[in-house]
Amino acid sequence: MNLKAKGTNAERELIKIFWNTNRWSAHRIAGSGSSHFPSPDVIAGNSLRKLAIECKSTKSIKQYITSEQINGLREFSKIFGAEPWIAVRFNNMDWFFLTLEDLKETEGNNFVISIPLAKNKGLSFEQLIQ
Repeated sequence: MNLKAKGTNAERELIKIFWNTNRWSAHRIAGSGSSHFPSPDVIAGNSLRKLAIECKSTKSIKQYITSEQINGLREFSKIFGAEPWIAVRFNNMDWFFLTLEDLKETEGNNFVISIPLAKNKGLSFEQLIQ
């Protein structure tokens, strides 16, 4: 499976999780990484909250995110009035949800999420939607 298909499948999995939860809806923004406009991978919400989510799924023990992706998520969220979140799933683990402030910046002005960081700072899906 190529990386794009893996990412799409992860986004669809997350959407199903939201829809299977009472009072939450979610949609995937197709082509979010190739648009000229900032956009998250998934938007989710209910009558009280709106979430803009950048999704990552990896076999590695670390997931890198570019500063452009973070800046785009921040900009979209501000304009749309949504909470910006990073959703990351490491192989054989559940989803972790991190705020932008929880991310660790690298020397190259990008960001990295390790498994220990996700376990320490990340929220579970159940914690996120409370």
